[in-house]
Amino acid sequence: MFTQIWQSARDLPVWVRIWVLILAAVNMATLIFLDQPMGVLIAALALSGMVISMIIMIAHRGVSKLASGGHVITWIPLVLLLILAFPDGTATYQTFLGVLLVVNSISLVFDINDLRLWFRDRARAQRNLT
Repeated sequence: MFTQIWQSARDLPVWVRIWVLILAAVNMATLIFLDQPMGVLIAALALSGMVISMIIMIAHRGVSKLASGGHVITWIPLVLLLILAFPDGTATYQTFLGVLLVVNSISLVFDINDLRLWFRDRARAQRNLT
């Protein structure tokens, strides 16, 4: 199973693999700031999106456009939180939150489109079965 997931990830374009590494690093870095205002909530939202996506990849035995759903479910609330209620904290924390906001916002543009494409393709497949 993990071999299939690994191979599926290796089949992605290089720029996508680099983007995924950046995305993972930035979201995992939320663990550094657990002691900051809203740090636990921010980490929970950031990391749960990754966990849900991993579960989907395990279930599908590879990378699937559906995996973007994990990000959409938890990162939209995270981005809205950062836009509407940007927490206080150290200067380093606030700089990090700005980076997190930008990175996850960019990701959501891709993720929402991928999820849309997954639903479209699923609907087409269902119509072809009937």
